[in-house]
Amino acid sequence: MEETIGEIAVIGLGYIGLPTAIMFANSGYKVIGYEIREDVVEKINSGKAHIVEPEIDELLAKAVKSGNLRATSNPSEITGKDVYIICVQTPLNNDKTPNLSYLESAVRTVANAMKKGSLVVIESTVPPLTTLKMSRLIEELTGFKAGWDFYMVHAPERVMPGRIFKELVYNSRIFGGITPESAEKAEKLYRVFVKGQMFKTNSTVSEVVKLMENTFRDVNIALANEFAFLAHQYGINVFEAIELANTHPRVKIHVPSIGVGGHCLPKDPHLLVWPAKEDFGLITLAREINDSMPLFTKDLLFSALKEMNVPLEDAVIAVLGMAYKGNSDDTRNSPALVFVDAIKDDVGEVRTYDPYVGGNVGSIEEAVEDADAVVIATDHSAFKFLDWEALGKLMRTRILVDGRHIVETPPRGFLFKGVGRGEY
Repeated sequence: MEETIGEIAVIGLGYIGLPTAIMFANSGYKVIGYEIREDVVEKINSGKAHIVEPEIDELLAKAVKSGNLRATSNPSEITGKDVYIICVQTPLNNDKTPNLSYLESAVRTVANAMKKGSLVVIESTVPPLTTLKMSRLIEELTGFKAGWDFYMVHAPERVMPGRIFKELVYNSRIFGGITPESAEKAEKLYRVFVKGQMFKTNSTVSEVVKLMENTFRDVNIALANEFAFLAHQYGINVFEAIELANTHPRVKIHVPSIGVGGHCLPKDPHLLVWPAKEDFGLITLAREINDSMPLFTKDLLFSALKEMNVPLEDAVIAVLGMAYKGNSDDTRNSPALVFVDAIKDDVGEVRTYDPYVGGNVGSIEEAVEDADAVVIATDHSAFKFLDWEALGKLMRTRILVDGRHIVETPPRGFLFKGVGRGEY
């Protein structure tokens, strides 16, 4: 461990901030986490996590018990630290423009607390040029000179829920400094637990790289979703076609579904093009396609109800899964929520169940009893092994709509429809 690093303050203890704080604490650093939610602070200080993630409870308990990690909602307690790591949300406004108010608030809090020589790291995903703008804000608020009196870096997180602790260690990291020395200091800091490759660049390149990574995925998912549309027109199973196409050595088609969720993919393409003088179209069109998938799934459901002569106003719909991805409690930008919102005013009743998130019913049996249709909206592992024969006996009408390709073989006695399953 570098002796010159000293104490670390992590600003924002959510899905990225808390695991990051845990990793530094369990590597020997003294870490204080700043979080405005009092209930979260109390829970963390008791050694319990407020988010679902493999290994997090054990690792958090170890960090707290060692005395290396504690949380606070008092900004005066983060004064004079050597390092400030900002891990706050950067959501979109209703008009799809970036909402940087959380980031600016965090930067102002840091500026009020930092000392000369502090290293400020932004892990939050931001539009290009944001780190430079935030460094100028710190200069204005403190009178310090960036690159001389303090150091600033954009070090984007590159982890996936469900694998966060493994990927924090083994994924490569990028450190975009406002000066080369800033990037050097960040690399030395993270080297204490990161075993992956480390790359140094400037802050704007780092910002663009993070956004490019997720935009690449988003655009390719949109292509897969268009293939799904075509599969319904041609009467084929798009997943069989994708599997065969992917046997080509230079083809790797993504997977279509009810939609794209999470804190990255629905947002980052908008952040990438927002500051640009010209939008060339493909990125925005891909976003529109992926945003449309919950409505496409709605059309599949309503078509099935019509085939079974179930009036919309009387229909009882059970939606399985509220999280945006399987085996997670993360509902940020979840297409399941968009889907529920899209159908709720047209049908008689919507019941929701999620083993990680909860819902308006407490079990799958409660959700499907006397229901006319079941819609799978999240790919939780538990949903792959359901006894459809038993569940079907509880239902009033046996309709199954699969938005996540959970059901490979449609169960007997059900009217089955699935995204990309045009052969049924």
